[in-house]
Amino acid sequence: MARVPSPRDLHRAYKMHFYTYIIYNKDCDKFYVGQTNDLVRRIGQHNNGISVYTSKYRGEWKLVYKEIFESRKEAMNREKFLKKQKNKDFYKKLASLK
Repeated sequence: MARVPSPRDLHRAYKMHFYTYIIYNKDCDKFYVGQTNDLVRRIGQHNNGISVYTSKYRGEWKLVYKEIFESRKEAMNREKFLKKQKNKDFYKKLASLK
């Protein structure tokens, strides 16, 4: 009989990654910094008006920068650092936008 994998086994087999990301909306010239474990789902939420902050802006949000981490804590710490910058030039340089 096959052994049922434990949550620890599953975590090792399917190592979850966490992302800190920056998205940009060209129509309103706004950046948004966030963190998630599913970039595709999260960006979809931003573009479908599900995110509280980004839903008030018209236009498409595009991923311009991401970093990958092995823990949510690391991703959240990086998100906090990036949000403290509050500087479009910093975000543009990071995302290599001109």
